[in-house]
Amino acid sequence: MPTQEKVAAVEQLKSRLEGVKAVVLTEYRGLTVQQLSELRKQLRAVSAEYRVIKNRLARLAAAASGLEALNGHLTGPTGMVIAKDDPVAVAKTLHAFARANQALAIKAGFVEGHVLLAAALKALSELPSKDALRSQILGAIQGPLAQLVGLLMAPQRELVYVLEQRGKGAAEEQERG
Repeated sequence: MPTQEKVAAVEQLKSRLEGVKAVVLTEYRGLTVQQLSELRKQLRAVSAEYRVIKNRLARLAAAASGLEALNGHLTGPTGMVIAKDDPVAVAKTLHAFARANQALAIKAGFVEGHVLLAAALKALSELPSKDALRSQILGAIQGPLAQLVGLLMAPQRELVYVLEQRGKGAAEEQERG
C-alpha cells in the first residue's frame, strides 16, 4: 500500500513533467556530492533541474505524464534532468559535464515527443544553439536581399554618375570658351 509521502512524491514529479521540452535520464554512480552540486548548478544556468529519483516512483509519474517510453531506461541509480526550455542547451551542458566527469553516464532522453538514446543526445548537443541558428538564417536571408537592393540601385547610381560627368564636362567647356 502506497504511503502518503510516496503519493505526494509521484504527484510532485508528475506536475514537474507536465509540459517539459526534454527529460534526460542519467546514471550518477561514482559522482561525489560536490560533483552533483556542480552539475545541478550548471543545469540551473540553462533552466533545467537535476533530481535523483526512485525508479518505481518515476515509472508511475512517467506513465501519468505520457513519458512511459522512458520506463525501460529506469534501472539502477537514476538521475533525471527536467528541462522546460532549450533541449539543445541541456544536452550541451550534460555532455560537457560528462566529458569532465567520466562517472556520469547518459542513458536516454525524451525530447519534444521522441525518445533519444545516448548517441542521439550527443548529436543533439553538437547542434548550434537557437540564437546561433537564428543568426545564420537571418544572414542567409539578409545577404541576397542586400545584393538585390544593390542591383536595383545600380541604374540610378550610374545615371547620377553620367550626369555628374556631363556637368563637369559642360563646366570645363565654359571655362575654355
